[in-house]
Amino acid sequence: MSGHSKWATTKHKKAVIDAKRAKSFAKLIKNIEVAARMGGPDLAGNPGLELAVTKAKKTSVPNDNIDRAIKRGAGLTGEVVDYTEIMYEARGPQGSALLIECLTDNKNRAASEVRLAISRNGGTIADPGSVSYLFTRKGVVSLPKNGLSEDDVLMAVLDAGAEEVKDSGDNWEVHSEPGDLQAIRDALGEAGIEYESDEAEFVPSMEVQLDLDGAKKFLKLVDALEDLDDVQNVYTNADMSDEVQAALDAE
Repeated sequence: MSGHSKWATTKHKKAVIDAKRAKSFAKLIKNIEVAARMGGPDLAGNPGLELAVTKAKKTSVPNDNIDRAIKRGAGLTGEVVDYTEIMYEARGPQGSALLIECLTDNKNRAASEVRLAISRNGGTIADPGSVSYLFTRKGVVSLPKNGLSEDDVLMAVLDAGAEEVKDSGDNWEVHSEPGDLQAIRDALGEAGIEYESDEAEFVPSMEVQLDLDGAKKFLKLVDALEDLDDVQNVYTNADMSDEVQAALDAE
């Protein structure tokens, strides 16, 4: 799940690692196929493909899988890769909001599975536009603190287009316009600062605090959505206090 590092941390602790890795590989491969289909198989001439491949390698997707995905997406294997992007909007427990980003070769299947997962897990489908206005598309680079201060990070990325550096627990998050992601990555590299992830995400303008009961229901809803093959990302404005997080971890 994207949108808040506390959720990511909680989910990582409770994840079945191998299963989650397989699901992550499938989604990264799909991104490579789409990028190759749109811009061709040459990484040097296709920035979108280069970014997709870089992310896959950071997640340890095998090179053979990456090469096959590039060829398949570019039409070099004779297979037809035709995915459609769809965004669903939903409401979760205690007024929380979700944006569900899908990449699918079957829109009817995606719609049916997403609606079923939401309705069976305490959420409701929202009207188009009733949730999305709460989010803004931003470039988000997450990096471990490792003794770095906010000023250390800000000095490294300010001239690259960074808008702000946010404290997200164990990590710093650099926010920028999506088009400045590459410049942010390059600036961090030049400063010798390693980062964990870089994504164009939907960032909430305000957050909704959930209590323990709401957090449990919310995690169940997100788990159901992220288990769907067509769902690429789930963005949310849900947040929780350190006390609620500690109670979840204790369980």
